[in-house]
Amino acid sequence: MSGIHVYDLIVVGGGPGGYTAALYAARAGLDTLALEKLSAGGQMALTEEIDNYPGFEDGIDGFTLAEKMQRQAERFGAKSAYAQVERMDLAASPKVLETSEGTFYSRAVVLATGANPRALGLPDEAALTGRGVAYCAACDGIRYKGKTVVVVGGGNSAAADAMLLSRIAKKVILVHRRDTLRATKVYHAPLMEAENIEFCWNSTVTELLHKDKLTGVKLKNVNTGRETVIPCDGVFISVGRKPATELVAGQLELDRSGYIIADETTKTSLPGVYAVGDVRTKPLRQVVTAVADGATAVHMAEEYLAGGG
Repeated sequence: MSGIHVYDLIVVGGGPGGYTAALYAARAGLDTLALEKLSAGGQMALTEEIDNYPGFEDGIDGFTLAEKMQRQAERFGAKSAYAQVERMDLAASPKVLETSEGTFYSRAVVLATGANPRALGLPDEAALTGRGVAYCAACDGIRYKGKTVVVVGGGNSAAADAMLLSRIAKKVILVHRRDTLRATKVYHAPLMEAENIEFCWNSTVTELLHKDKLTGVKLKNVNTGRETVIPCDGVFISVGRKPATELVAGQLELDRSGYIIADETTKTSLPGVYAVGDVRTKPLRQVVTAVADGATAVHMAEEYLAGGG
């Protein structure tokens, strides 16, 4: 590898977990590079207001918080490059990352590629995001205090979102295409007992009604074909997430949903490779847990680089 620059640590993904890893690594004196395909922040950058990240008593928008994280990491010497990673060889020594901006080499890698919410694929859905369409009840639920919201889905995420929103919104309408929930039994009784939760079974959302903002949804009964209109202030789409793990499939162990199997140590099935934030198996996917992952990953990477595993 003579003449080839080999970084101590490359971080793939510039979200909160990625830039926390870059910050901790740079402060520890590691030669660190963060690769991001678009701009800092990942999904966080699309959030208009973050109220549940400590230290910002008035809240902060995700784009600004992402920029602050990036600048903080770079202040300690971390480098950033905007590049699309196209192929990785994570078992190689050093590890190889082929990107749209050339090939990079590193002794250790932190994967912070995130997960994207699954959309319904309806017209105007993307345009209405932040204007009545949301994908994270914990992030955006407070904006609908005292209002009427629809939750679409029938799994654990939808059930948890409906319960959370029932404590904030005036009314929650849970729309599911089957006649029973797929969510685990622990959710069923609380949902049924909540006075402000209603159910629309055997139904799918076929249209988002709006002017400047969402005003309601059109539903279609999958059995009868009958259509109904439900006025609402917001719709939370909770039909799952898709982890960005296409490039590591076949290299790292993934669970059935495609998430990288990594516990609280963030260690993956390959030595010197760590998974942080939404891309790894974990019970809670929030900015604050991604940040914690980033710090942990660097601690583990330092041990690995020092020859301790």
